[in-house]
Amino acid sequence: MVTSFEIILSWLALPVYAFQGIRIRNRTLRMAPPEPIPFAEVKGKSGKKPIRLLMIGDSSAAGVGVKDFKDCVAGRLPYLVSQKTGYTVTCRTCGNNSATAGDLRDLIVPNLTQEEYDYIIINIGTNDAKNFHTSRRFKKEFGGLLYALNARFPTAKVIWSGIIDVSKIPLLPSPLNKLMGIRADILRQQANELCFERGALFPQTKWRIITQNFAEDGFHASSRGYEEWAEELSSYIADLQNR
Repeated sequence: MVTSFEIILSWLALPVYAFQGIRIRNRTLRMAPPEPIPFAEVKGKSGKKPIRLLMIGDSSAAGVGVKDFKDCVAGRLPYLVSQKTGYTVTCRTCGNNSATAGDLRDLIVPNLTQEEYDYIIINIGTNDAKNFHTSRRFKKEFGGLLYALNARFPTAKVIWSGIIDVSKIPLLPSPLNKLMGIRADILRQQANELCFERGALFPQTKWRIITQNFAEDGFHASSRGYEEWAEELSSYIADLQNR
């Protein structure tokens, strides 16, 4: 739970946040996303109706941090879900660098092809925290995103993948890591409440924040990190499928 003191502190420290943030941005290795695979199909042993996945989100959904798209979370997920369920799995992916909840709501969802999905995975929130979006703004944009997805894909289960503990990301020095961690905690709390109110799922991640799980830039996931993330998410989807 974020305290009022932490919220006030984060705003008072905004000049420090901006100064350190600009320095880190100028010095950080920029990594391009791998060549995307917007649609994948993995054949399973079951003759039943395929499990249809859609993943939308930011640079992590796009696979920044690895050279081959098959090594990112969106690339690994359909294989692991098929492996755990025996079903054929299809997965459509749309990830964009620097995307925020408002970007997904206004630019991505309206331009998605009208198809049926069983599960829609949203990977969003880190850029909203990084950009110092207020709780009010995030509530409007993230909440609107959930409404838009529910309206357009009413039969799909929407899964928000959450925001990791930003304060422990290797790239970020102190006190920038603590300030950004507070902002992420504010938005995480807001998103959990919105998911609960609007019927979306928000599993609590057990993804390990260790050096090996991060790419060379110290911010995005490595192939090992994406594998761990996809393993956890695929197990969650498999459990939902078996209920």
